[in-house]
Amino acid sequence: MSQNRNQISRKFFLTTMLWAGVMLPFLQYCKQKSKSILLKITGTNYVLGHQLWAKDFPKPTKEINVKFLIVGSGISGLSACRHLTKNNETDFLLVEMENHLGGNASNGENKFSKFPLGAHYLPIPNKEDLDLIEFLKECKIFLGDDENGLPTFDVEQLTFPKEERLFFKNEWQNDLTPQNGISLKTKKEFERFFKLIDEFRTRKDASGKYWFDIPLDKSSQEIEAKNLDKITFESWLQHNHFESEELLWLMDYSCKDDYGLGMKYVSAWAGIHYFAGRKNNWATNRHNQVFTWPEGNARLAKHLSKFAEDKNLSQHLVYDVTWNAENVEVLVFDNQTKISKKIIAEKVLFATPQFVNQHIFKDRKLTNFNYVPWLLATFTLKNEFGGGEELAWDNVIFGTEGLGYINDQHQNLSQNMGEKVITYYRSFSTDDCKKARKKLYYQKDEDLKKLVLADVKVAHPEIEDFILDIQFHKLGHGMISPVPDFIFGAERALAKQDVDEKIFFAHSDLSGISIFEEAFHQGINAVNEMLK
Repeated sequence: MSQNRNQISRKFFLTTMLWAGVMLPFLQYCKQKSKSILLKITGTNYVLGHQLWAKDFPKPTKEINVKFLIVGSGISGLSACRHLTKNNETDFLLVEMENHLGGNASNGENKFSKFPLGAHYLPIPNKEDLDLIEFLKECKIFLGDDENGLPTFDVEQLTFPKEERLFFKNEWQNDLTPQNGISLKTKKEFERFFKLIDEFRTRKDASGKYWFDIPLDKSSQEIEAKNLDKITFESWLQHNHFESEELLWLMDYSCKDDYGLGMKYVSAWAGIHYFAGRKNNWATNRHNQVFTWPEGNARLAKHLSKFAEDKNLSQHLVYDVTWNAENVEVLVFDNQTKISKKIIAEKVLFATPQFVNQHIFKDRKLTNFNYVPWLLATFTLKNEFGGGEELAWDNVIFGTEGLGYINDQHQNLSQNMGEKVITYYRSFSTDDCKKARKKLYYQKDEDLKKLVLADVKVAHPEIEDFILDIQFHKLGHGMISPVPDFIFGAERALAKQDVDEKIFFAHSDLSGISIFEEAFHQGINAVNEMLK
């Protein structure tokens, strides 16, 4: 009996080992598969865009005649379409290289949520910005004044609580200004800085112009204010004896948020403008809220797109322009039919960035226009992500390279019982944006995954156990950055000038700050010039 038991045990052992040898790779495969993450990379149509360098296009075989032609369907171009319509000018055509309208105010969508592919919120405007307030009323965001004269809004389009939180010293805190566990010296630095900002926010010159305003070109031209454009924000902070780690981190984060580049690269004027340009003087009871949507500013672009309905050609690349006293001839390549077309217009508005325009106009080689590459990563996560803790709309992680992530489902009125969708943002702040852009271009999905997770794991070390998929979105020329001598520099002024009262320009990079308000007003201002 004992011998039989030994034989059975030995046989069982050998059989088990045999099956273990067969099953081990399978089990390892299953384990890897269970943790595998679907990765996808999207971006702008740089392949078509780069054909501008070669200009190897077929000769035009079709001709179109129109009074006004608008090139580029970002917010500036769409705003121009709206303003033309409001001035009873309907004979216009909009052409766009991408297969959709909206530019950086575009969005993606999966079965759980829409999500932004660029700009994702609009702050409450200053009371002086009547054009933008009119637009908000048109969009049914601004609903009129209450009995106290304060504006009322569609609350579903204002950020719900929690608006923002910061992961600082291993815990989440409300607000993005570090508060818990900071030294008394740091606290006093913050108080001193924000007192200075309050002074800058209301400071005006002798003519009544704010030193810092939105749109930017309404700002004062006073020499003392303009001198702030000649130095970096970092040097200004040093000169004013701001040195605490927490305050300097917030300054750097803020610059990256609106400009792509950090405090050591942007001008002091731009750094101060980030805080002082917004006056908080219209909806005085809503200081911390912004307008936002799951799809981000694509909601605003969609409204503007109504004015270009049946008046736009997507997947059309402009590659040549000539003009005379009577009209402008524009050659475009239709990427769908692979033919070229000639569009003849009385006047043309180029609502395209200057890195595109310099390939169309031989005399527009600009050296001080700096564009920062950006990376967005949209995560689809199991519902259990977060350990039951409520996600804020904006979730920022102190000391990391990225700008944190937004909760794309934050504005969802129904209780979300399914998967979570968040979008992480990162700009590449460097003195060599061209090199950073090239590096981002060649990075594969696994490289991008490591890059992003290195940041997010600081606050969520177990996040990989919850990831179902990640969609990366590359923006090679994500936004203009206001480096020193740009805002009040000669090159920006030159780039804004029209050509023979036939060709006009409008884009947020012509203001120096890539925000919705600037792009919106660029379109309006350009149309006003065209209609003179």
